[in-house]
Amino acid sequence: MRAGGGTIVGVNAPATPAPGQKSSALRRLVRPVAALTAVAVPTAYVALVDPNTPGHYPVCPVLQATGWWCPGCGGLRAVHALTRGDLTAAGHDNLLVLVLAIVLGVLWVRWAWTALTGGTAPGARIGLRQTVLLTVVLGLFTVVRNLPVGAGLAPPAV
Repeated sequence: MRAGGGTIVGVNAPATPAPGQKSSALRRLVRPVAALTAVAVPTAYVALVDPNTPGHYPVCPVLQATGWWCPGCGGLRAVHALTRGDLTAAGHDNLLVLVLAIVLGVLWVRWAWTALTGGTAPGARIGLRQTVLLTVVLGLFTVVRNLPVGAGLAPPAV
């Protein structure tokens, strides 16, 4: 699409300002810092309120209704372990949460660096292929962790 001034406007447009506009590194970091804050606040709560102690958090409705561990079961305990720097416990509580936390951390650093340097942000879109892949991974993870062969993927009972 072309804007009125003849410049191309799109997802992959450079983060540099148009002539006559100023853009500081601080201004470009607003969105990455806002996203980090939106994740950090609930993470801080989970760090302070131990999910390993019964009674602080509700029981997973999928586990309660079916007896099956859902893909998120053990996720709060994994986040709590991550805030303590215990990668082994986090992986034992929910390996998927550990892997996703690492991937999302790398993507956030890439996003923040691009914003800080004013570079062109590559298009990070989730299309049909990625959605299907994530759905398959979640489904397989759920099934395998509920089978005897995948018992190591199930979180420990609290």
